[in-house]
Amino acid sequence: MADTSIWVDADACPKVVKDILFRAAERTGVGVTLVANQPLAIPRIPSLRVMTVASGFDVADNAIVVRVNSGDLVVTSDIPLAAEVLAKGADAVSPRGERFSPDTIRGQLTMRDFMDTMRSSGVVGGGPPPLSQADRNAFASHLDRWLARRRPCT
Repeated sequence: MADTSIWVDADACPKVVKDILFRAAERTGVGVTLVANQPLAIPRIPSLRVMTVASGFDVADNAIVVRVNSGDLVVTSDIPLAAEVLAKGADAVSPRGERFSPDTIRGQLTMRDFMDTMRSSGVVGGGPPPLSQADRNAFASHLDRWLARRRPCT
C-alpha cells in the first residue's frame, strides 16, 4: 500500500468525506494528502498530510496532476481534474461516490461544459444538492474497494 496514495482536492471536499479518509488513513496507513489553498487542521496520523498551495485558478489541481501516479486515487468533484488524472492511470472518485472512468469522462466533460453555458446564460441556477447519506455510503464503499485492491496478498 505504500506505493499508492490518495490525493484530495480539499478546498471543495466536504468535512464528512475528509473524516472518512482520516479513518481510512489511520486504519490502513495509506498515504492521504489534502491539497488546498489554505491551511487545514488535520488529526495527527502519520500517513496524513496537507499540501498548502498558492491561491489561484487550478493551482491545487495542477499540484495534484504533477504528483499523482498510476494507481493512486484522487478525490475531486472537478471533472477536468478527474480527466487529467485518469489519463495518467490514476483512479478518480467524487465526494458523492461517483467513480470517474476513462469510458465516460469525455461525456461528463461535454455535459459540464454545456451546463456551464446554461448557467452563464441564466437558464440554470443553483448548485448540487447537499451531500446525502447515500452519497456518503457510496463514497465509503468506493474507497473500501480501492483499498482492498491494494492490499498485499498473503
